Amino acid sequence: MQTEPEDRSLEGRTLIMSGGSRGIGEAIAIQAARRGANIALIAKTTEPHPKLPGTIYTAAAAIESAGGKALPLVGDIRDDESVADAVARTVEQFGGIDIVVNNASALDLTPTADISMKKYDLMQDINARGAFLLTKTAIPHLRRSANPHVLTLSPPLNLEPKWFADIGTAYTISKFSMSLVTIGLAAELAGDGIAVNSLWPRTTINTAAVRNILSEELVARSRTPDIMADAAISIITKPSDLVTGQCFIDDEVLAGDGVTDFSGYRVVPGDVELELDFWMEWA
Repeated sequence: MQTEPEDRSLEGRTLIMSGGSRGIGEAIAIQAARRGANIALIAKTTEPHPKLPGTIYTAAAAIESAGGKALPLVGDIRDDESVADAVARTVEQFGGIDIVVNNASALDLTPTADISMKKYDLMQDINARGAFLLTKTAIPHLRRSANPHVLTLSPPLNLEPKWFADIGTAYTISKFSMSLVTIGLAAELAGDGIAVNSLWPRTTINTAAVRNILSEELVARSRTPDIMADAAISIITKPSDLVTGQCFIDDEVLAGDGVTDFSGYRVVPGDVELELDFWMEWA
């Protein structure tokens, strides 16, 4: 990793994020806080789960410790009134919204024949609808920002049939729909100067989802959430009129910034073969 440019301050800027109690979302929030950002988190987790450490309150404490200002908002990204209230309270507390990060996501890899429609609907409501709703609700405030950004954690679109077969149609549809939200809103909001982009990891990331839903063994072949956080900061600090409508991959973003050594992002140092994330291939 190399020294980053000095123009990546987020001093005085306000970021609202869905989720963020742990994992990649929390890492992004902490990195933004280190650069002086105000962080509002809308999430449901108020009590720790045995397999899912971290709550909206522990994330808020970490944000404050990193130098930012935190506003934990207990709410449901699926509920229109809950999201509207979160956006209103964020604006009331910090005076506006400059950045939206659509981080909240539900994951279920059950094949089509076996998955319940309740699980299908849950993934659609949190993943695609949630990203659309939070962004839509924040648009009036983003229009007043000097450098407005929307960043959604979703992959580049890859319609090869193998991905649907290997990962499951239900989850794939929900994540690709998030990327369609990015592409569509980037076009709709271009005239307002609002940047709308997606970001996805090349490799698996050491998160609770990898440990609990996929495999504990994958941790050793994963990267840390810091690589996604660093890539996210790179994107949301760029001029909004120069970067929009893109589905970025984390290591490509950092390589574009001149990073040549990614070894510091490995969970386990050395030459352990890294595990590609869903829908990813090596460049």
